[in-house]
Amino acid sequence: MSEGEGSRLELLRFLERVRVRDLARTREGISQEEQRLAEIASRLPPPPPPHWLVEMGIGQSHRLIAVHQGGCKLTGSRVKPVSAVEARRLIGENGALACGICRPDTELGML
Repeated sequence: MSEGEGSRLELLRFLERVRVRDLARTREGISQEEQRLAEIASRLPPPPPPHWLVEMGIGQSHRLIAVHQGGCKLTGSRVKPVSAVEARRLIGENGALACGICRPDTELGML
């Protein structure tokens, strides 16, 4: 092995150490920024609930169980937000889907 080959290998090893160190610094910077953003987000008030929710059933069919107003306490964990137009359509197709407690049909002006 000639002297030029040995010094080339040493230079490459040096470059590797520099890049590994730079990568570690970059990852640390990313981690600090993520923590900073999480702290800012934790101080913000939670977003308001959606105006209308559709509650889905269990199983592969995921049949529709009920339409609720966004603040209804009777909703289960399987809900998704929908627009007022979609809520009206769903209640119009089957009025029995309107929650009897929060009465989205009344709020939507359907009664």
